[in-house]
Amino acid sequence: MRTTRWIAAAALSGVLMCFASTAQAQPVEKGSLGLGIILGEPTGVAAKLYLADDTAIAGAVGFAFIEGGLHLHGDYLIHPWVLEDSEHFVLPTYFGAGLRLLNEDRGGGNDVFHLGLRGVAGMLFDFKEIPIDVFVEIAGVLDYAFSDDNGGVDIGLNAGLGARYYF
Repeated sequence: MRTTRWIAAAALSGVLMCFASTAQAQPVEKGSLGLGIILGEPTGVAAKLYLADDTAIAGAVGFAFIEGGLHLHGDYLIHPWVLEDSEHFVLPTYFGAGLRLLNEDRGGGNDVFHLGLRGVAGMLFDFKEIPIDVFVEIAGVLDYAFSDDNGGVDIGLNAGLGARYYF
């Protein structure tokens, strides 16, 4: 009786593994909205919405460690080149422009609001078999700090590494 149960369990496991490996080998239909995380400057939640195969709107909200405070940005992106297109992944590049808002905490209740322009460039590691991408990007920021004592034009750099799951 025990031998029969083991044989049935092994046969069922074998059938399930065949279906699972067949399902993994097929490319998945990826949605156009991705949500995930970004680590770096800022560190927080990242999102991306594809408007077409080669254009998207991306953004993030999180904490800025270098300047300290809440960081929010949004960019319009173009994906002009694909560096690699293999059976399992695509490696496209992107660049674009957008806006950044930063509420910098200078301590002692002295918050400074920044409004600026971002120029961003990056690369995706876009999986074909699962609806996930991993990205790395760098952005130059030209912003204006609204402050009575130390305001004015400022130049900065943002960089991040992240991942998003697509619905």
